[in-house]
Amino acid sequence: MRVLMYGWEFPPKNKGGLGVACHGIVEGLRGHNVRVNLVLPYHETEQHAEDFHVHQGLKEQKNYSKDIHGVPSLLHAYQTEETYENVFKQNEQKNNSNKKEKKLYGKTLLAEVDRYGKEAGKMADKIDHDVIHAHDWMTYPAAIEAKKCSNKPLVLHIHATEMDRTGDSPNPHVFEMERIGFETADKIIAVSYLTKNKLVEHYGIDAGKIEVIHNATVKKISEASTRILNQDRQTVLFLGRMTMQKGPDYFLKAAKKVLQVNPNVNFLMVGDGDMMAHIVQESMKLGLAGNIIFTGFLKGLDVDRAFKTADLFVMPSVSEPFGLVALEAIHHGTPVLMSKQSGASEVVPNALKVDFWDIDSMANHMVVALRESAMCEHLIDQSKKDLDRLSWHGQAKKMKKLYHSIA
Repeated sequence: MRVLMYGWEFPPKNKGGLGVACHGIVEGLRGHNVRVNLVLPYHETEQHAEDFHVHQGLKEQKNYSKDIHGVPSLLHAYQTEETYENVFKQNEQKNNSNKKEKKLYGKTLLAEVDRYGKEAGKMADKIDHDVIHAHDWMTYPAAIEAKKCSNKPLVLHIHATEMDRTGDSPNPHVFEMERIGFETADKIIAVSYLTKNKLVEHYGIDAGKIEVIHNATVKKISEASTRILNQDRQTVLFLGRMTMQKGPDYFLKAAKKVLQVNPNVNFLMVGDGDMMAHIVQESMKLGLAGNIIFTGFLKGLDVDRAFKTADLFVMPSVSEPFGLVALEAIHHGTPVLMSKQSGASEVVPNALKVDFWDIDSMANHMVVALRESAMCEHLIDQSKKDLDRLSWHGQAKKMKKLYHSIA
């Protein structure tokens, strides 16, 4: 079985869960003798394939890097129209100063997604494949173009819809791009039943076309074995993008209430995003300055240290199709409080759960979790058992079965 896969981030060049999931899926499929050729956007400063593979951290993995293909583009993970415009202007300035031949990238994010789609879709003429598999909206035009070229079946993988990202106030162009993709696909993989229900309700997709295959995560036994806890103050961790979807503002409001009961708590907020400035200002207005730490975006060992430092991890997402970070916290032995509006809650029945909007309940759960360490240890033990039944190898097996059902 040969798969032509389109993604837009991949470790170590990733800013969120999609890249982690994409890596797990590729590794899982390879474990089932599925050949995956992964197509990714890369910037023109990465002059050729060798530079691209170095940038992706794949130079030494010779059997792997030959299956990674870069198509020139200014696209990168979690872009908005505004951030893309800034990247486009910077690229124009560099080209003008260097007097090099310009690459005609799209002037707007949507224009570049369309341009990239046409270019990346042509890879279908160059790479042998039995199935096309694409992740999230920025890759859908490329996947549709590839389907036109090869007439092979198309699987679209949805990790987050425009409804999730915008609080049910979608950009109509992105929404339409998603809808066309879903209708064109032969099969759709949703990362949770929560996501599947959104596709049926908001996009009018036949439920029989959608298969739910939950995400998994990789155990980090060596990292999870040692806890680093502050004896003077307990720590509550938020780790995610500072965007409306992830609920950082609800986290702050709950933190304020926790401190009214227990003033010896620190709140560690890891991540960045378009709400970052607002969240910092809001924390000062709420009088949290002495109890809150902002680290910005972290990755790798720094993320491991954040988990090991925390007495409790809170994921207050407003709309979380899955939420891999909650699973990572559990593997690190960190107690978890997650919103009921998350796909991860479907696979971890033993975690603490709360409605994202219920600030009083969220704060109460935090206070109890910080006080009742024995209860949290029990929940972590049970949650780890839940995750023992969930692996990328097992989820990839389901994907391979899906491929064979349409190829």
